[in-house]
Amino acid sequence: MTTLLLIIALWLIKKKNIQAHKTAMLMAFGTSVMFLVTYVIYHWFKPGPKAYVGDYVATYYFILISHIILAVFIIPMSLATLYRGWNMQLAKHRKIARITYPIWLYVSVTGVAIYLMLY
Repeated sequence: MTTLLLIIALWLIKKKNIQAHKTAMLMAFGTSVMFLVTYVIYHWFKPGPKAYVGDYVATYYFILISHIILAVFIIPMSLATLYRGWNMQLAKHRKIARITYPIWLYVSVTGVAIYLMLY
């Protein structure tokens, strides 16, 4: 859902629909937060991680490690980007959004990829 919302938000801002872009980005942030909360709660009560048993071990670990590292950074980056966009600090918003957006998109796509590789 987050991936779809991020893509829609990009399309909306390219169409200069600022209000709809803001809404889509807030929804993307909301779905990301909901996922993070449910993920933490689930793993709080679950004993240990699920082992990867597929044929693409190197690929899996590359995706997993890059996903984890970038997911840590995307939290403060997305907050800063959303804050600057919400307060119409457009020059600062555009500057950080050019970095935040592809990382956030990568994290949302690789999260699904990791899940699919495990299950």
